[in-house]
Amino acid sequence: MFAYYVHNLDPIALPLWGTMAVRWYGLAYLMGFVGGFLLLRHLAKRGLWVLKPEKTGDFIAAAALFGVFLGGRLGYILFYHLPKVGWAGWKEDPFVIFRVWEGGMASHGGILGLVIFTWFYAKKEKVSWTGLGDGLCVVAPVGLFFGRAANFINGELYGRVASGVNWAVKFPLALMDRTAPESLRFDAAAQAAVNADPGLAAAYQAMESAGLGMANGQGSQPYFEAQSAFFEALLAANRKSDEVSAAISPFLETRHPSQIYEGLLEGALLFAILWIVRVKFPKAPNGLLTGLFFGLYAIFRIFAEQFREPDAAWVIEGVLTQGQFLSLFMFLFSAAFLTYAWKGRNRPVA
Repeated sequence: MFAYYVHNLDPIALPLWGTMAVRWYGLAYLMGFVGGFLLLRHLAKRGLWVLKPEKTGDFIAAAALFGVFLGGRLGYILFYHLPKVGWAGWKEDPFVIFRVWEGGMASHGGILGLVIFTWFYAKKEKVSWTGLGDGLCVVAPVGLFFGRAANFINGELYGRVASGVNWAVKFPLALMDRTAPESLRFDAAAQAAVNADPGLAAAYQAMESAGLGMANGQGSQPYFEAQSAFFEALLAANRKSDEVSAAISPFLETRHPSQIYEGLLEGALLFAILWIVRVKFPKAPNGLLTGLFFGLYAIFRIFAEQFREPDAAWVIEGVLTQGQFLSLFMFLFSAAFLTYAWKGRNRPVA
């Protein structure tokens, strides 16, 4: 028997005032952009990128806004949010697209957004689009690494149920996931948490009262709001109390820390490969690194999805997840860029 770790990390890095706070998720994006800026400027100074060093800052800022944020958010809405709520659900709350602080960014959408952005930017600056993209693809895994680290800190996008894995983790957020087996044990886990921490009693009683009201035909919305409030209180107590962690642990499944898997593969390993190719082969034809990025990212993502709990409906039930399906299209991008690089291998690098 292993004493599996019950996830209890706080998504807030620095409380500020009231509900305002600096979150690890936001810091992850910041560190990704800063790291990308420093690395791209280093490549530019060595003549390994098509832009001048002084233009690196403006490029990263524009790429962050128009590529990563816009593309990532639209990708999340189209690929994950709409399949869950449908167009009717989106029409009831269309402004959800702007509430990025609630989470919800799709890496596939961010990558596609960067592809489109770099095309327009290359036209504006009159530089090679593939050369511009090569530099960006080398440093993009840095942002992916920090993003997956933030996913783990938040306890979101957790892995599938794992058996016999001594590094498995128990994620309390699964208690509120209606597709997870933990959700069937929510009431029992809630009672155990209250027994471990009487400070949760008031929120629990409010949830119970709202549940009685729902049974009497008074609507489900008050109950869901009370349930959400209690769960937030439970998560806060879990971060501070080992007793609460121990109390809810029996009701949680042990799961793969898939965020770490993805961070190491799509982030650290992918960056190492592309950086080595960039530095060791400075005369590599434009498009080679972009092609490698798309192909390797697709391979790593498809592999890692074997361990990640699908966060959208299966494309083929039990066989192909949404993330894997979207990654398949990246092989087409990879083939196109690698073919372009091969045909231009004797062309002077611009």
